Amino acid sequence: MRTQFATGVALLTAVLFAAPLSAGAADTLNKAENAVSDSWLTSKTKIALFSDGRVKGRNVSVETTGGKVFLRGKVDSQEAKSAAGDIAKNIEGVKSVKNDLQVVAPEYRKTVQANDTEITKAVEKRFDKDANLKKIDVRTDAGVVILSGEVPNISVSAKASEMAHQIDGVQAVKNELRVTQAKSN
Repeated sequence: MRTQFATGVALLTAVLFAAPLSAGAADTLNKAENAVSDSWLTSKTKIALFSDGRVKGRNVSVETTGGKVFLRGKVDSQEAKSAAGDIAKNIEGVKSVKNDLQVVAPEYRKTVQANDTEITKAVEKRFDKDANLKKIDVRTDAGVVILSGEVPNISVSAKASEMAHQIDGVQAVKNELRVTQAKSN
């Protein structure tokens, strides 16, 4: 009788200690599946955009996070922008689409591209002077500065937006910075 009780307690203890481990493993597996799924959605969207004559997807950047597709870059017309959004929405598995494409006529594209490069360099140069801002990724599309990456707190995020907006030629700033969570010891 005592052996059965000890065996039962040991079995119950093993199950209780294994439950959190399997929950963590399931969480890790879900994250891995989402990453593969997001990569798959990005690839399917890029292929669809490249193969559609209305969009001419070579100047379109596609990113996917949690099933949400982000379209960035430049297209020739409002019709191309709308078509790109519709194409992405119709990809199986896409939950939503954020269409940040800029409409820039082909004859102005070289000028816009040159200005965007200059703006990006100016923002990066200003950020290099501050240790909290050095690791921020900066992109510019038609005068719109896009900030991405991680920052230690919301104040640093606000400072980055403010500093970027002060650069000549900046039309707007899209702050996509994530605030890192403080790690408890």
